[in-house]
Amino acid sequence: MSAKHILVGTISGIVAGAVVGLMLAPQSGEETRKQLADSTRDLKNKFNKWTEKSLEELDDLQEVFKSEVAGVSDDVRERVLKLIKKVKRSADQVSEEVAEA
Repeated sequence: MSAKHILVGTISGIVAGAVVGLMLAPQSGEETRKQLADSTRDLKNKFNKWTEKSLEELDDLQEVFKSEVAGVSDDVRERVLKLIKKVKRSADQVSEEVAEA
């Protein structure tokens, strides 16, 4: 199972748990919908901040491997750079899916 599937599953589980909790709470439907919308917006904002920070850290790591790592064979360096690019693409896809949700 890929990290993308695990992350999407985790986020889906959190959202589903929040929805069930809110639906069972003793308050009006309007209050519940507002609380649900606020919680969803907060979760998306936290996820976007986490993703942005992670991508910045990946950019930093990529720069280190491009220029500053000495003693690493070119083959290893290229593999790491390809892996970083793949992770960044996956993170972008997950971010897009969360934004669409």
